Amino acid sequence: MAGGSSFGDDDDGINEINVVPLVDIMMVLLIIFMVTTEFVQEKLDDEELKPPPNVPVQLPRASSAEDTNKSLLSLAMNKDGILFLNGDQTDLEGVKAYVKKMIAKKAKLEAFVAADERLSHGAVLKVIDTIRLMGIPDVAINTKPMEIE
Repeated sequence: MAGGSSFGDDDDGINEINVVPLVDIMMVLLIIFMVTTEFVQEKLDDEELKPPPNVPVQLPRASSAEDTNKSLLSLAMNKDGILFLNGDQTDLEGVKAYVKKMIAKKAKLEAFVAADERLSHGAVLKVIDTIRLMGIPDVAINTKPMEIE
């Protein structure tokens, strides 16, 4: 035969399936799913750190911020100093009444305080001091992680 060699008759046709394109497509799909999963996980992680959506708080950033989900007592203070307990607007007397009620039920209380970064340090400290004097030694301040350059 002129022009090349033949392994069989022309009547045989293709007897094998070329799987290389299939493997290429599967690898691309795998990479797309892996990247998408990372973005979805980051979004879920960010949503868990935020205070209730009805409380407009801009959290300050801190290099030592940690993710924890053990909060039974969630306090948030917006930029105007308005206090929210578990998403409902209240004042320090309302917080005291709630803590007394929970202590009477012998509940283990931990408190998270999310305060707007524009709020004065004294206002936040007053809330934290009140909580600790009520018998809740585990008080954490909620922050966002700082991006290290």
